[in-house]
Amino acid sequence: MHPAAEDSPLGKSSEYIATYTPSLLFPIPRAAKWAELGISAETLPYQGVDFWNCFELSWLLPSGKPVVAMGEFAIPADSPNIIESKSFKLYLNSLNQTAFAEVAELVAVLERDLSAAAGKPVAVRVRSLTEVAAEGVAASPGVCIDELDVAISNYATPQPELLRCDADQRIEESVHSNLLKSNCPVTGQPDWGSVVVQYRGAALDHASLLAYLVSFRQHADFHEQCVERIFLDLLELLKPEYLTVYARYVRRGGLDINPYRSTAAILPDNRRLVRQ
Repeated sequence: MHPAAEDSPLGKSSEYIATYTPSLLFPIPRAAKWAELGISAETLPYQGVDFWNCFELSWLLPSGKPVVAMGEFAIPADSPNIIESKSFKLYLNSLNQTAFAEVAELVAVLERDLSAAAGKPVAVRVRSLTEVAAEGVAASPGVCIDELDVAISNYATPQPELLRCDADQRIEESVHSNLLKSNCPVTGQPDWGSVVVQYRGAALDHASLLAYLVSFRQHADFHEQCVERIFLDLLELLKPEYLTVYARYVRRGGLDINPYRSTAAILPDNRRLVRQ
């Protein structure tokens, strides 16, 4: 377990606070997990963003009439802190009985509080349900590898030694799997996700990738660190000219978390997948 997570509200009984309380946000430093992966803030081999989507955002108009909307929060992948998910949910709940004259006022408050917790500027979008519905549901790009026949029996920890590639064959491709599962490091509850790998480099053996992703099944870590581990293991194996790894996780408590990591600047597609 991440040492800072022990002091978070995750896995504990919490009072529902319905009026604005920014102190509910609980930042967790990324540095400890970066060190575990052999990287630091000064040596990050990627750039990217963590997209959080809130499906239960609500507040009051000055008249007292409630509003519901969708919130999108873009946290830089190199921010000093992640924000613990239950504290994020409790904070958003604290807006439920709080009045804002305009959406812009709400956005300004969200950006201020979340940026303070993350340690870097967080971009916020608040959109109507009609606007989000018009975007529809996205599909993961590239080839789905889930029907490949693999055998695996060890799910306790990720196994990068399963990964294989053909160093003599250089290709560019996108592949994805919907079989990613890991566990919350605090509560032990399952986290379900779809992972996408896009790269240009040594040809990755698809069956070995699937076996590797399945090896996360009982691994306990936060969403962000799972994606970073996958990225780093593939970076080491493929020696790619370009690599992007991202995961779209199924929401819990009205929030989904979608970490994107890449060797290049990217414009991520934040439309939801069918399970989200």
